[in-house]
Amino acid sequence: MITIKNTVNASLDKVWNFWNTPEHITKWSFASPDWHTPYAEADLREGGKFKSTMAAKDGSMSFDFGGEFTLVKPNEALSYVMGDGRKVEIIFTETADGVEIVESFDPESQNPEEMQRAGWQAILDNFKNYAESN
Repeated sequence: MITIKNTVNASLDKVWNFWNTPEHITKWSFASPDWHTPYAEADLREGGKFKSTMAAKDGSMSFDFGGEFTLVKPNEALSYVMGDGRKVEIIFTETADGVEIVESFDPESQNPEEMQRAGWQAILDNFKNYAESN
């Protein structure tokens, strides 16, 4: 698994809400400024499905990112299986500096692991910036 992390200077309730609510997901879930997430849905329960559409702002490309939640522990942890079978685990821990988010995911085989790590870290960094400024 590849693991990324960041600490968000916000309350645990706010971090959990911004991470899991579609109206917020559309504001932060992309890796670079020339992309966006025009659509997101989430049935936040074990066995619930989620989906978001990531798209280039110029309309040249888009893809759906989705899966099924396998663990939902409010304000603590999420696990899910993506549509291609890869697993993701996310741990939320309250610290003196804010909420530490540790996200581990199975890599896919088409792109180098360092590229995948950088992309997922960029999305997590966008989340931090969004949560701290809203």
